[in-house]
Amino acid sequence: MAVTGDFRKKYHIMHKGRLEAFSDGVMAILITIMVLELKAPDHAGLSSLRPMWPVFSSYILSFIYLGIYWNNHHHLFQATPKVTGAVLWANLHLLFWLSLIPFGTSWLGDTHFAATPAALYGGILFMSAVAYAILVWTILRSPGGNATLAAAMGRDVKGKISIVFYAAAIALSFVSSFIACGIYVLVALIWLIPDRRIERKIAGGAGG
Repeated sequence: MAVTGDFRKKYHIMHKGRLEAFSDGVMAILITIMVLELKAPDHAGLSSLRPMWPVFSSYILSFIYLGIYWNNHHHLFQATPKVTGAVLWANLHLLFWLSLIPFGTSWLGDTHFAATPAALYGGILFMSAVAYAILVWTILRSPGGNATLAAAMGRDVKGKISIVFYAAAIALSFVSSFIACGIYVLVALIWLIPDRRIERKIAGGAGG
């Protein structure tokens, strides 16, 4: 659907450039904050790094998660030429939960994957996934719709399964925090495989 000037003014539709630039900047800052939390040991021997494995592990996992969100956010807005005020707020909601990842990462690593930090970390991942789903829902229900994105997302089985897994991991944190963290790793691995649904739909539309 072509977006005319009158239609854009009526529904407060804006170009997506500033939203993408702001989101990219926030995610870059979050990664920077996490890496600054990695304190170098006082001794020069490699053995001094051994006690830091929980910190390194939590950092790597969170780096992967932020990378996954950045990747999917990029693809999401490839298929979203214009944004509304509601989309801007939904995007800020997502960034709010992502901004808590460095805190959850630090607490998880510093406590060697204790139960409560593991549950909190899962809560952040859970709410981030919910916020991402809300962002997609808001885009799909924007004036004019988004047929390309709707076709690409389909029923979003992977997204729904991820939310269920996070909820299960939060509960399991108080049984075994390592099982919970194993579930977080599993979900990350599921999403680590590039999701090319949106790319294929855009390419198909261009080719058609």
